Order: sequence, then structure tokens, then C-alpha cells
Amino acid sequence: MHGYILVAILFLTTVSMGARTLHVGASHPYANPAAAVLDAAPGDTILIHEGTYNSTYFIEELQGNAQAWIVIRAADGEAPVFSGASESMHFSDCAYLRIEGLIIQGQTGNGMNIDDAGTIETPSHHIILSNMTFRDMAATGNNDLLKLSGLDTFAILNCTFLNGATGGSGIDMVGCHAGVIERNTFTNMGSNAIQAKGGTAFIRILRNVFTDAGERAVNLGGSTGLQFFRPLDAPYEAADMQVFSNIFVRGTAAIAYVGSTRIDVANNTIINPVRWVMRILQETVDTTRFVKCGNNLFRNNIVLTNGLAGPHVNIGSNTAPETFGFQTNLWYDQSNPANSTPTLPTTELGGIRGQDPRLVNTTSAPLDLHVMVGSPAIGAGSVLTVVDSDYDYRPYRTPPTIGAFEYVSPVSVANASPDRGITIAPNPASDVIRITGSVGITRITDLLGNEMAPSGFNNSTYSSADGGAGSSTDTRVVNIGHWPSGIYLVNDGKSSALLVVSR
Repeated sequence: MHGYILVAILFLTTVSMGARTLHVGASHPYANPAAAVLDAAPGDTILIHEGTYNSTYFIEELQGNAQAWIVIRAADGEAPVFSGASESMHFSDCAYLRIEGLIIQGQTGNGMNIDDAGTIETPSHHIILSNMTFRDMAATGNNDLLKLSGLDTFAILNCTFLNGATGGSGIDMVGCHAGVIERNTFTNMGSNAIQAKGGTAFIRILRNVFTDAGERAVNLGGSTGLQFFRPLDAPYEAADMQVFSNIFVRGTAAIAYVGSTRIDVANNTIINPVRWVMRILQETVDTTRFVKCGNNLFRNNIVLTNGLAGPHVNIGSNTAPETFGFQTNLWYDQSNPANSTPTLPTTELGGIRGQDPRLVNTTSAPLDLHVMVGSPAIGAGSVLTVVDSDYDYRPYRTPPTIGAFEYVSPVSVANASPDRGITIAPNPASDVIRITGSVGITRITDLLGNEMAPSGFNNSTYSSADGGAGSSTDTRVVNIGHWPSGIYLVNDGKSSALLVVSR
């Protein structure tokens, strides 16, 4: 499976003594997931069969544990649909839970809710959503396809978000922490594709595609009632977030920094925003508590415009734009290259203006935003150790290419070994793991991007799959005995996989 088409997300089915499969659907023992949840125990799988589920299902305190997660997933080869009602499923105070392969559509409230039931001291935690479809909201107000409130340690991977409510978000986070939102697509959103507010922090937004993604495709902050903050005394709406290697196509503005601080937006490719490239705003104003929106970064991004209707940067009152850092971005207006120079609040270091980035195809679907030979973006970025690899999971060079794609010569592509995906065994694991993938395993990180094994591969073993040129695989043995329980990302240079460490 080629990493450019689909992220290889691998989980080993949780195995524990007495683990069961609880079948849900017409002619099955359980009519709906809420009924099955009443009998579920750690290690069980709730298997949702083909059919349409038209009610709101409230699921409270469904908790696996670090050794035995609970799984709610679509039956193999089937596509169960949760349609209509105010919500599909509402999860409260849940933990160690995987939800996979369901279709959520046509709700009048929020598509799906995951929250802490208002008990801020005990958030929901360790929840993974993968291969889900959220679509076609039957509401026009502040209604979200996926609403997250008080969720810690989570991953949203390889999901589709389509046709959001006019006033809502694809993913709305209030007081969420330590999460990864990776390899999802957001199309035809309302206000936002992703919003992070209410003290949300330590979120990584990686390798997503945002197409016509609303007023603020990625809204890094916002406005939240003070009683909803997590923690209650957080002095910002959003902080300590990374937005790397994403693709933005149209939308009113790609990025909005709103009451946020210490946000790093790097190595993205932004195509034809309608009114602004970014906004710097402050919607929650309280100088005795909240920091002004500031100390944020925008670097190594390709910004391709076509007669932008407004300025590149929209700056609101009560902000600190003078504290922003701009570095080594490439700005190019296709309709008037001489008009490519942005008006920025601070001096940009090493920016490129008015030079065609030479992207393969920016005009007709499907777009191809790889850079071609001779692009001024090649090797022109500033070195960023926190950006491990590009949209294709290829490691960025030193110095990197600007934008979401590292440059790869045609010769390198022709000689590249096929991507067979990553296998991790055992998984979940507690002691030693064996990782097999394409040659060039690069990093294992936690959900905050901290590298866990910077020298952990030095004494690993290597084997070739069949000895043929361009067909080898790389097998590594890594000792994880001292790692904390949690979710980790493994990157082999072409795709990624999740590792669950439990003990």
C-alpha cells in the first residue's frame, strides 16, 4: 500500500483472556451499540453489522485498560450507517477505546460527541478514531461533525469529513490535550475544518487535506465560555500546537491564530485562499488573565495565490503581531508575480517572493502539488528538527524543501523500493518489538512529537525480503521496556503506523 494514497495504520487486535465479540445489528444478539456496551468488558470487540441506525446512543464510562482496549468497529466488508437523530453516539468518561469504519451522517446536533461529562478532573482518554466517515450535517448552526470536549491522549486518523454545517466545524476541540489529527480529508466545511479552543494544547495536525474548508480552515483558538476551559485557569484558547505537511486548497483563510500562543505552522502548501492566507485575532479579551495572540510561527510554507481579494494577513485588535515569526516561506501570485510580496507584521527571514514554485498540477483535479526539478523551493527551507517527514512520509532533507512535499528526483522515484506498509509485533507491547517496513525507518515519536528512539535502531537487525534490487525490507528490534504506556507513531519514510505500549 503506497504511503501517498493511504496511511498504513496498523493495530493488533487486542487479545486478553475471555475477550469476546459482541455482534450488533438486525438478526444479531444486540440491536444497537448502546445495548452491547452494557455487556462489554476490557478486550471485547463490539462489531457493528450492515444497516442504518437512526437513534442517538449514549455511551457512558465505557473503559478498557492499557492491556485490553475495547473496540467498536464495522464488520469486515460492511458499511454501517448512523443516520439522522440529534447525534449518532455520545461518549462520556470513556477510555482505551478504538472506533473504526463507521459512517456518521445527517445529524441535527453534532455528528458524534466525545466528552468528559463535565467532570474536568477526569477526562476521557486514550481514544482512537480511524477510517471513519463524517458527512452531510442536517444543521446550519454551530454544529460539528465531531465534537470533542475534555479528551486527552487521542488520535484521529484517515477519516473523511464532508459537507459540514454552515456555522460549525469538522472537528471541534474544547479543552483537549495530547492528540494527533493525521491523514484526514476535509471538504466543504462551514466555519472551520478544525477548531482548537478552551485551553486545548499539545495537538499535532499532520498531513491532512483541506479543500474549501470554510472561513478558517484551521482555527487555532476561538471564543469559549470561561466555565468550559480545561484547565479552568488556562491563559490561552490554544497553545503548543504543530501544523505540519498539510495541503490547503481555497477556503476563505487557511490559518487563523485566535487567542493562541506557541503555535508552529510549517511546511504546508497553501493554494488559492479566497480572502486571506492567515488571520491574527483575539476573541476572548481579558488582559488580567489571557495572553495576547502572539509568539507563533509561520515558516517553510508554499503560498500560491491568484489575485488574492484581501491582504495576505488580517490582523485584529488586542493581538501581538509583532511577536510572530515568519521564515523561509515562498509567496507567488500566479496572476501577477510582481505582486507576490506579502505585507507581514514582522520582517521575514529568508522568504522567497515572486518565483514560481513549479508544482506539478495546481489547476485541475486531481491536483499534484509535488515540486518539479528547478523549483526554487528545493533545499530553501530552514532546518526544523520537529518536522520529521513530508506529506508522503518521506524524510525532509537538510535543509528541507519548502512546502508539504520534499523534492524527489525522477531517478529516485523510479528506483524506489515498493512500500509494503509497516508491521509491528507484538502490538500492543510492553518490552521488545520488531518493526518491519520499507528500508529507511526514521522515527518513533509520542503524540507530542518527542522522539523516543533517537539511537534505538543502532543495534537493530536488518533483513532483505527477497534479495531483489528495490524490494528489500528493513526489520528492526527496539527495546521499549522503559517507555510509558501510551500511543506512539512509527514512520518508515513512506508510511506510518501506530504502536500501543501497555503494561
